[in-house]
Amino acid sequence: MRSTVRATKARLRRLVSSGMCEADNAERYAGELRQSGKNLEIDTLFKSKARFFKALGDSTRLKMIKLLAEREMCVCEIMVALEITQPTASHHLNILEREGMAKKRRQGKWVLYRLATPKISAAIDSIGL
Repeated sequence: MRSTVRATKARLRRLVSSGMCEADNAERYAGELRQSGKNLEIDTLFKSKARFFKALGDSTRLKMIKLLAEREMCVCEIMVALEITQPTASHHLNILEREGMAKKRRQGKWVLYRLATPKISAAIDSIGL
């Protein structure tokens, strides 16, 4: 562990001496970097964002978002459109709902899903990959 810390400090000193960063003192710069890291320790916020992006990390859920961007749909319609089973559709819809991307409402025996906001679909479309 100590050798790793020494190696890291040595790398930082080389970086500062190379002129690649604007710091003039490696120890002071290390302190600034540690403070920047501590400022990121709002762990619950980052965990929430990670869950949000993880929900978008599945092609089935992305397809569901595109379908729901067109109109409100029941689970059976999504099942047919994506050729998936009811448990699979419900699982993915629950994830989208839990992360605030989809909302559901009951109409008699039917459960209808829609996007919580059209901004979700627009944000996905704006990513030019």
